[in-house]
Amino acid sequence: MDAIRAKRRPTNDILFDAVIVILCLFAFLIVAYPLYFVIIASVSDSTLVATGKVTLFPKGFSMFGYKEILNDSRIWTGYGNTILYTFLGTFVNLLFTLPAAYALSRPEFRARRFIMFAFVITMFFNGGLIPTYLLIKGLGMTNTMWVFIFPFCVNVFNLIITRTFFDNSIPKELYEAASMDGCSHFRFFWSVVLPLSKAVISVVGLYYLVAHWNDFFTALVYVRDNKLQPLQIVLRDILLSNQVFSSGAGSGGASGGYAQRYADQIKYGVIIVSTLPILIVYPFIQKYFEKGVLIGSVKG
Repeated sequence: MDAIRAKRRPTNDILFDAVIVILCLFAFLIVAYPLYFVIIASVSDSTLVATGKVTLFPKGFSMFGYKEILNDSRIWTGYGNTILYTFLGTFVNLLFTLPAAYALSRPEFRARRFIMFAFVITMFFNGGLIPTYLLIKGLGMTNTMWVFIFPFCVNVFNLIITRTFFDNSIPKELYEAASMDGCSHFRFFWSVVLPLSKAVISVVGLYYLVAHWNDFFTALVYVRDNKLQPLQIVLRDILLSNQVFSSGAGSGGASGGYAQRYADQIKYGVIIVSTLPILIVYPFIQKYFEKGVLIGSVKG
């Protein structure tokens, strides 16, 4: 029966489906090829990569870049710092964002409109870099790990997304029924709201996690101790100077340079190492992310 229906499909529908498939494949190639190129370039001869001879398959295969990366204590220190800042920072972000969004979503909270307006103002105006630096310095957070955690613990955009979800997706009748049984706001938030909010928690958590993982500006401005530097600063230094060790390696000796044959392998290898954890985490929360991206959209 399905075969008969397929045969009866108009030619225009078949052509339309074919065009959509071709466009989707083209869009997929545009997105996927740069990542694939970074992978093959990380194991190819840098000279061949620079001359454009590496396009579809690696040439001059070598794992030298990855060996040097895995043997570099500076990168592992940055990796450990970034993992600590990312997960601790995301936890603190959610710890402040979720209760604040819930409070701002409650209609009985009379000050919510004024407070929400004050939050939104900060999206358009801020004190600037120098006053912010002086504030952070006055709080004693410069050159400490806490500068990655507390000063920017609430993102207003994520707060708006979460508040919109609580306002539109949590039925008002649930709290009315719970309050009749003597349930407080704290108990209702912990026992009812959070279990029903896995989608928004996953989406906002992913936003915070990626922001922490990619953050290098905070370390660039507020941190001078190399032991506290995140992976992204190490990556930035390598991309700018083609160096991994401060004392140098390879044919560069004490000058700190790598042989040109392996320079790009180091750079591309570090890109893979730094992005791999995010690529691994994403599939586990994809089902929540697909639902959560519609939060706050116009619904008919």
